[in-house]
Amino acid sequence: MTDNLPSDESGAGDRRLILAIESSCDETAASVIDSDLNILANVVASQTDLHQRFGGVVPEIASRAHVENILPVIDESLRQANATLQDLSAIAAVTHPGLVGSLLIGLTAAKTLAAVFDLPLVAVDHLQAHIFACRLAAGRDVFPAVGLVVSGGHTNLYDCQAPLEMELLGSTIDDAAGEAFDKVAAMLGLEYPGGPSIERAARNGNPAAYDFPRSFIKQDRLEFSFSGLKTAVLYRAAGQQAKTVDPASLSRQQIADIAASFQEAVVDVLAAKCGQALQQLGYRTLCVGGGVAANGRLREKLTDVTSQCGAELIIPPMELCTDNAAMAAIAWELLARGETVALDVGVQPGLVRKK
Repeated sequence: MTDNLPSDESGAGDRRLILAIESSCDETAASVIDSDLNILANVVASQTDLHQRFGGVVPEIASRAHVENILPVIDESLRQANATLQDLSAIAAVTHPGLVGSLLIGLTAAKTLAAVFDLPLVAVDHLQAHIFACRLAAGRDVFPAVGLVVSGGHTNLYDCQAPLEMELLGSTIDDAAGEAFDKVAAMLGLEYPGGPSIERAARNGNPAAYDFPRSFIKQDRLEFSFSGLKTAVLYRAAGQQAKTVDPASLSRQQIADIAASFQEAVVDVLAAKCGQALQQLGYRTLCVGGGVAANGRLREKLTDVTSQCGAELIIPPMELCTDNAAMAAIAWELLARGETVALDVGVQPGLVRKK
């Protein structure tokens, strides 16, 4: 990081810049965004290879990788933006929700830079930032809107009246959609992460081969449940008394058909609930963020639903769907309201659910 200490050779000029840091789970990310919401750099160090053999994120491994990656990622983001630490107007860090150890690494780095260079510190909500990524992708105001965050850790619907005014309408009562993808992929002997693996396998499968459950799909409640669907996949693959699946006992076609039918059940529910939320709120925009938003079949279903509702669908490009620091550009909204935090601010792991 020494290459980016203050100097007289910066190319930043009179630009107002924020350095944003994201480390809520297993991606170490840093981004430089100017006050016009131009993304000047968006660097992400993935940990997928570290967690692959475990079939999911191991918190201790994630924290150690963040320690190793955080300084090189910050350094590279500043280099790509042709900026120095002296050029920054503020430092932003995601403080909630997420894994406590992971969050602390990013926040500690942000606090240190804020203290050393006497910069304002902004605390960012990871889930609000996922929705704000749609604002970045659209290049214009997108609110009010229904917001869907669908990822490995979260499946939430929001009433997004403004960038910083997001009310939770409903969430999953058990597994998140991305978590269900990972667990079903493991059952079928497919590699981690499960979302891309299931989608690849499903291309050769029949989505109507198995009639898997679609929880709450005909109810008005804006909540999700994928645990029962996961169990239905287990029983279909290995029998009613099974506790595990031997992937070797399944043919390639069976795996493809189960993957396609499972995926169809998940995206049917996600799309249906988005449609219900649009109708209940009377909004004409649906903003979607999170890693599962990269799923092609989900995008097709959401396109159908928004067309039926006369609404616009906004999904950011792949690099802004998965965890990244550019979406923490929402920090500019917080700065405009004077919402900075003291250096003793802490992290808030987990998710506060609607009461």
